[in-house]
Amino acid sequence: MTIEITSPDVEALIEERLRSGAFQTVEDVIRDALRASEPGKRTGADLVRVFQASPWKDIDLESASEVSPVRDVDL
Repeated sequence: MTIEITSPDVEALIEERLRSGAFQTVEDVIRDALRASEPGKRTGADLVRVFQASPWKDIDLESASEVSPVRDVDL
């Protein structure tokens, strides 16, 4: 099978992922993208849609900006 990338922005994204060291080959990049888009797999975009469709839109979902207590840890 031959896959031709004709979009410069897609090619740039693939090259960026390879340079980052997260992937060794173009096939690794494609495999990861395909697995991330598996049917039935939930994404962050799905979560945003659920919150936007909520009947309780007036509820504040932001966390309070409080300082949490931190214990000393010896490493």
